[in-house]
Amino acid sequence: MLFEEAKRAGIRTVEAGFYDEQVRKSEQRAAHSGRGRTIIKPETMPWENSRHGLIKHLINEHLDVRIESLDVYMQIIPPGSRSGKHRHMSEEYIFVLEGKGYDLHWDVDYEIGERYHWKVDETPSRWEWEQGDSVYIPPNTVHQHFNADPDRAARLICATSRLIRRIGFDDLEQLENAPEYDAARASSGGGA
Repeated sequence: MLFEEAKRAGIRTVEAGFYDEQVRKSEQRAAHSGRGRTIIKPETMPWENSRHGLIKHLINEHLDVRIESLDVYMQIIPPGSRSGKHRHMSEEYIFVLEGKGYDLHWDVDYEIGERYHWKVDETPSRWEWEQGDSVYIPPNTVHQHFNADPDRAARLICATSRLIRRIGFDDLEQLENAPEYDAARASSGGGA
């Protein structure tokens, strides 16, 4: 016989229900997606004292909303301060509601062997922004936001795609915490 694996292909010692499970999950997701909230009121949007800084979740997979593919939050950067420094696989879009400042972006290269190995460029690129600007952060770019105004807070709307996580490439690495981050307060659920 030309294909010897044919003798072994019919061996049936292990059973599974993977396909049926996938169908059930798809049906549950479809049933749930029509029930999520369409209007999200400000009082239901939680604040978080995160390692990346003070954020207010506008759309998040943990909130009961209809949006399936985006996470969106508002970030407040105090006068003269900065966000945390991090990297994630998803590209990010930022709209500057208030303030002026700049971003530092470090390109990342990687090697694939038994494990991924990230190599971050030593020198970042600098991107100036002000109220009304949009900032694009490419996938897998180390980045950090800086408020250049010593007197006023900066307010940013940040959006990332959840789809990258859904296909198994969720890789979020926090490299530096925001100066205002308080681990004790964050672990107790304290927000704003």
